[in-house]
Amino acid sequence: MKPIRIRISRGKKGRLSARILASQLAILALTGAIGFVLFAFAQRAEIDRSYEQRALAIAQTAAAEPQIRRTMEYGGGSDVVQSVAERIRKASGASYVVVIDLHGIRYSHPQPTLIGEPVDDPIVVRDGHTHVGSDQGATGRSANGKAPVYGPNGALAGEVSAGLPERDALGELWRELPTFGLYAAIAVALGSAAAFLLARRLKRATFGLELEEIAGLLQDREAMLHGIREGVLAFDPDGRITVVNDEARQLLGLGTALGSTLAQVLPAGRLRSALDGTLTGADISVLTDEHCLVVNRMPVALRGRELGAVVTVRDRTELVGLLRELDSVRGLTDALRAQQHEFTNRMHTVAGLLDIGDHAAAHEYAVESAGAEQALTESVRERIGSALMVGLIVAKATVAAERGVLLVLSDDSALGEDPPQLRRLLTVVGNLLDNAVDAAVCGPVPARGREVRLSLVEAFDQVLVQVADTGPGIAPGTAETIFEDGWSTRPDRGTARRGLGLALVHRLVQRHGGTITVSEGPGAVFTIALPLPDTTPPPQSTLFTTASPLFAGAADGPERGDRW
Repeated sequence: MKPIRIRISRGKKGRLSARILASQLAILALTGAIGFVLFAFAQRAEIDRSYEQRALAIAQTAAAEPQIRRTMEYGGGSDVVQSVAERIRKASGASYVVVIDLHGIRYSHPQPTLIGEPVDDPIVVRDGHTHVGSDQGATGRSANGKAPVYGPNGALAGEVSAGLPERDALGELWRELPTFGLYAAIAVALGSAAAFLLARRLKRATFGLELEEIAGLLQDREAMLHGIREGVLAFDPDGRITVVNDEARQLLGLGTALGSTLAQVLPAGRLRSALDGTLTGADISVLTDEHCLVVNRMPVALRGRELGAVVTVRDRTELVGLLRELDSVRGLTDALRAQQHEFTNRMHTVAGLLDIGDHAAAHEYAVESAGAEQALTESVRERIGSALMVGLIVAKATVAAERGVLLVLSDDSALGEDPPQLRRLLTVVGNLLDNAVDAAVCGPVPARGREVRLSLVEAFDQVLVQVADTGPGIAPGTAETIFEDGWSTRPDRGTARRGLGLALVHRLVQRHGGTITVSEGPGAVFTIALPLPDTTPPPQSTLFTTASPLFAGAADGPERGDRW
């Protein structure tokens, strides 16, 4: 079957991809800016900690000077402390190196006027530990480190406070920011390229449709799928069900099938083969327990790429049943028309005999004709007790006789007035007789003439049905195939679609737990055994109903009979 080619009409090309790209670029720019600021703050904190540790190292160096240690413990020599502290300050680039005794009196300072003056802050090294932090002093804001000063005897004698100017830390930060900015720009550029590629991929995946158009298509699809009276299934390239509407669930008996394969939701058989594409062709007929379905599978492709397949399932149960009944009525009409001609001929014969005055011959001819037809009906009634079955057999015999086929009821046939399987038997016998008559007509003419033999035997635990014909028979190796839906060796006749009769019989027998066998070679013989009692309710669909005008009106006997 020719694949479905999808064509998408596009309006306002690129709008969706442009919107996605713009949104992603805005997000990248915002996150890049936030990351840059956070990184700058983190780097500033790291530089501050580094400067504080450098200031502490300067303070510890000054606190370890022997001259400062002796002077702070024994007193005097403030000029020595100032000289040593200034030398260390200039050598290290510190903004100040201040030596303070335990009373808070300065012994050194970059501004000599402050020497001998007390400091405002408390002495924090009394705990014997070093301290770091930021300090707003006379020389400006600095990174500060404080170390205790111990005299030669090991006693705490004061503290040294050293500071590095904060402007140096800011200068180092500003020197590093361009490098950080370059890294951020590279990250944004890479993200922009990735966003552009993603936008192009999304554009291809959505066939250039806008978001509003995609939402509209989804709404239209849901309304269409669940509003139509046909079952619709869609499969991806891996054979998984991606779409299934309510009608398909009802016709196929599917539950939650989305994402599953057919092998997971349906048993092996003709139905699954038609759905998965194993069976090819258009309008594949499939019989289920309740429906006669017509299945069509169509591959779907876009730009040469296989996207899966779409399967439609139509319910033809009522239509097929009505067509079968219509075909039966047409057969009965043809038979009645032929009988009318025969009756007219007989009446002409009687009228001719009366015209020539041979009244005895006319009477004898009329009695002989009536007796033969009555004997036909009585011979069936002797073996078959059910009026419906009698009507069916007599009507089928009449139609067969008009087609040049002799229908014979075997002498061992015996059926009660109300057999438990009557409705099934009517369907089974009617379909088998139709097929047997067709086969006999299509085959060569034997020496004894075309013939169909029927045997109906009601035993203690089962009912046996056997139908044999003189047709060409079943080809070797095809005994199992003939029961598949749609199998037939002849084209459709009239309105009735061929290939359903044997499939229907096979399904009914299986549903009731019976058996059906067929012989191979010339002259097919079908043998069916239906167990007793009848505990399974028969199907109620039109397709499985056999009470048609063909034998409903013939239940009390035929209008006219023919030879058997």
